[in-house]
Amino acid sequence: MKHPFFYLVDVFAQEKYSGNQLAVIWGADSLSDAQMQKIANEMHFSETTFIQSKKQNTQAFSVRIFTPATEVPFAGHPTLGTAYVINRFITKNKTRQVTLGLKAGNIPVTFEQQDDKEILWMKQLPPVFGKTYGIAQFQALLGLDASDIDSDYPILEISTGLPFIIVPLNSLDAVRRAKINQSIMSNFAKQTPAGILVFAPETYRKDNQLNVRVFVDAFGIAEDPATGSGNGCLAAYLSLNRYFGGSELDIKVEQGFEINRPSQLHLKVKNEGAKLQIYVGGQVVFVAKGKLF
Repeated sequence: MKHPFFYLVDVFAQEKYSGNQLAVIWGADSLSDAQMQKIANEMHFSETTFIQSKKQNTQAFSVRIFTPATEVPFAGHPTLGTAYVINRFITKNKTRQVTLGLKAGNIPVTFEQQDDKEILWMKQLPPVFGKTYGIAQFQALLGLDASDIDSDYPILEISTGLPFIIVPLNSLDAVRRAKINQSIMSNFAKQTPAGILVFAPETYRKDNQLNVRVFVDAFGIAEDPATGSGNGCLAAYLSLNRYFGGSELDIKVEQGFEINRPSQLHLKVKNEGAKLQIYVGGQVVFVAKGKLF
């Protein structure tokens, strides 16, 4: 029996031991669903991915994504981190684009050199706009005052493959104080299985335009240090509501500072033809590799 290899990378990281941790398993064709779930729980990162093979008759690599508790159809940092591993260790840097075949659909990832940095970009699926929520409900859920929530913009559910509720806040202080009320969250998550993303236009670092926190209790993760799927939804939200004055944008977002995993994500919304296209990018840093027994 061949033993699968694993690779550990930090995604949306500017250096090792920051960003969002990811375990990538190569050679997972023979693993059952139950085995993959057990391995993901053993790794106990926000997500672990399993590369099975190239999809038949396509150039997409079949990839499955598991949190410690469940399988998810799409997640951002696992998409970028897995594409990095494929490009560096499997195709040996032979291509500038890798396509992942996820349960949510095919996601292309491109590699762009910016000075001395390599930025990986994923083009996200078209956004689906859902329900709008009232301030009082999220004031209670997040343990905040009504004045902490920016009433000029809606609290809105959006999905680009995985649903998130976007909550605009007025200050970095409000972002820091946000804390999920678990007694409310347990019932809320049953009715609305979605992550919660809060953001504010004040930041720790001057080169970033927004500070973000993401709570994903609905998928078995208390707080995520860097969330590509959630920030893709945020990009759609900013575009829809013209938060920066127009429908197109090119910004940097910081996340994870409150849990000592500082992260940076690049968000772009481009007008390509008649449709807006959403891109989320960031750096990936290689940490370790090994073999599962």
